[in-house]
Amino acid sequence: MAQLKWYFEDFEPGRTIPVGNRTVDQDEIIAFASQFDPQPFHVDPEAAAKSMFGGIIASGWHTCSMMMRMMVDGFLSEAASLGSPGVDEIRWLKPVRAGDTLAVTTTVLDARPSSSRPDRGVVHTMWEAKNQHGETVATVKGMGMFLRRPEQG
Repeated sequence: MAQLKWYFEDFEPGRTIPVGNRTVDQDEIIAFASQFDPQPFHVDPEAAAKSMFGGIIASGWHTCSMMMRMMVDGFLSEAASLGSPGVDEIRWLKPVRAGDTLAVTTTVLDARPSSSRPDRGVVHTMWEAKNQHGETVATVKGMGMFLRRPEQG
């Protein structure tokens, strides 16, 4: 197992961690939506052109899935993560279109040691995805559980 970089003690409120970038393509948007969210503005270019969006857009669930992948690749794979008990809020603020490049960050909102399990703590975060124009397209507020840093002996 690789050396872990992130433990509970590393999550000071206000800290923002960049976790990755990803460019979205239309085939990927249609493939995801065809399987999981087959609304016309996600899967049918002609219908999408006539919609209020004026073209194909990514499903919000696809956006969240891309954000999750960036979180794992750019952050959680190096963290003493124990998973998450859930999210409190998801907001899809602007459409994500083919050709958009998303940049994702996570910001620590709060970090508290567990009162029942002294080896871990709970970290509340806000994930934010911005497109190449600097516009916030999605946010996720949630929590994760992380082990405390082992004592060096």
